[in-house]
Amino acid sequence: MIKLIGIVVGLALGFALAFGSFGQMLIVALFAAIGYAVSKFFAGEVNLAPYVQGRRSSR
Repeated sequence: MIKLIGIVVGLALGFALAFGSFGQMLIVALFAAIGYAVSKFFAGEVNLAPYVQGRRSSR
């Protein structure tokens, strides 16, 4: 599955670079990374609870 994701992302970045500029390719790469992170979160592979919860007093 990881190889398939890598191939799709590489293909998308290749098309972005071939038909656009380097800046546009970076924008596509940024959104690919965001999509990857969101999919990992919804699959339950990333735990954000320590970062979302506020600090608690140890009283």
